[in-house]
Amino acid sequence: MRSYDEVNFSIPPLIVQSDRTILLDIHSPLADECRNAIIPFAELEKSPEHLHTYRITPLSLWNAASVDFSGEKVISVLNKYSRYPVPQPVEAWIEQTEGRFGKLTLLPLPENFSYDGLLPDVEYLLLKTEADIVFREICASGPLQKLLIPYDAFSFLLKLVDRGTIKQELMKLGWPVRDNVPLSDGEPLEFSLRDKSDGDKPLLIRDYQKSAGDALLGNLEPGTGYGTIVLPCGAGKTIVGMYIMHRLQTCTLIITTNISAVHQWIDELLDKTSLTRDDIAEYTGAEKEIKPVTIATYQILTWRHPQTDNFPHFSIFKERSWGLVIYDEVHLLPAPVFRVTAEIQAIRRVGLTATLIREDGCENMIFSLVGPKRYDVPWKELERNGWIASAKCVEICVDLPENKQIEYVTSDLRSKHRISSDNPAKIDIVTQLLQKFPNEPCLIIGQFISQLEEVAKRINAPIITGKTKNTDRDKLYSDFRNGKIKVLVVSKVANFAIDLPDASMAIQISGTFGSRQEEAQRLGRILRPKERSSLFFTLITRNTVEADFAANRQKFLAEQGYEYYITKYSDEGTLDNFLQRVFYD
Repeated sequence: MRSYDEVNFSIPPLIVQSDRTILLDIHSPLADECRNAIIPFAELEKSPEHLHTYRITPLSLWNAASVDFSGEKVISVLNKYSRYPVPQPVEAWIEQTEGRFGKLTLLPLPENFSYDGLLPDVEYLLLKTEADIVFREICASGPLQKLLIPYDAFSFLLKLVDRGTIKQELMKLGWPVRDNVPLSDGEPLEFSLRDKSDGDKPLLIRDYQKSAGDALLGNLEPGTGYGTIVLPCGAGKTIVGMYIMHRLQTCTLIITTNISAVHQWIDELLDKTSLTRDDIAEYTGAEKEIKPVTIATYQILTWRHPQTDNFPHFSIFKERSWGLVIYDEVHLLPAPVFRVTAEIQAIRRVGLTATLIREDGCENMIFSLVGPKRYDVPWKELERNGWIASAKCVEICVDLPENKQIEYVTSDLRSKHRISSDNPAKIDIVTQLLQKFPNEPCLIIGQFISQLEEVAKRINAPIITGKTKNTDRDKLYSDFRNGKIKVLVVSKVANFAIDLPDASMAIQISGTFGSRQEEAQRLGRILRPKERSSLFFTLITRNTVEADFAANRQKFLAEQGYEYYITKYSDEGTLDNFLQRVFYD
């Protein structure tokens, strides 16, 4: 009898459907080749065992167009790999939607340009279109009427400081802008990447890290130097940031999520570059210095006095002639910082993230203000190449104790989530898992502080929450990295931008409703490369809203190809048998 692959060898792997979804048969010998071909213009939605689902969206097409991947090329790829004829309406929609990119181009004013009525000492740009219908639609837009000055039948003048705001408004109209205005080089800063780091280990820039940086910078001509890079947790986004800094050799502002992440960036820069401590400053609630490389938190930038509408620390963006801004964990970009990014469009900028998913749907703002997605790579591809760890994901379902059931059914939705998440029966499972895997450096992660404190007390482990002093946090993170402590209990403060390379096991005891972003970040804590598979346990209360929210959180990991094992917890014996089958059979 012939194998599936033998039968399927000549059958194209793709099914293009009229709702613009694409099904990829992963058993086809051409599956990997096809996946790489559609990644530039299609977004992965889900990836169960046999058929992976991608979707073509306006944003995915505009991301592709921004790197000169034309609609014609998109259609050619679909036709090459499609098992059945590509629906004609889909082809027509691709041509029409992709064609909207490039209808508007932002340009510098020509030399010796003159126009009556322009304000002195104000820099202006030119927004140009060759389509009369586009010009008329822009003229009819109320928000844009206040920002644009009609110049001739096909172009407008705008103030440089309004550049980002206008791009954002045009995105809402469905007209993404090709921004060809040269970016500022900023104040020069000479430094080199070290040949060796971290205990005399060779410092190697991996091929995909270099490709990511080069995809953003290109040849440094207009239209390059800004955008978003999407890489899995553990794949070395910090190295990509340093590679971009090294190519540009310019003063750099780095914005990240918390003070521990600030200190981590500082340590990495000192370890892997020739920069010294005199070159690097911290701009946080604790210290406020500005040097050629300055690392700040989103929190300090968005702080303001309750009695005013001003954000006093926004001035950091203008304190120096920056040549690069790095937005670490860009998917978390707060709304007030979006406002700043709208004003500093003349600076090269890069957003680093493991996922562009935002539960508020503001991905379009990242596209228009930080820049389009320049580089993305499937998690499983890096796993196959050994750059991130493989992971086994296990959901353990436990019943709600009888004495909590009446309180649960009579509560509102938010209270039901808290009651089910805070199920005391979970603590017994935590202790059993730690006994089953005593040699695995383990993070216990949760949402509710009282629950985490109870767990920490029960297992006699240190705990990090938002109230933990920054010096104490850094000390505990360091002790965990160095193996002085095996188990660390952490709240959501450890979700982002924290490098704990030796962590190989995580136990998630509660989460933030249905956040897929959070699920991805928590798994990312244990994906640093290692010889064995990492273990990701999630404890869920059966037949409650927590189970519903957990299903949504898991969606992102399913989209990345991770398989979940699910078991009902009855007693220690049934858990032992299940773990034996999953991990040892």
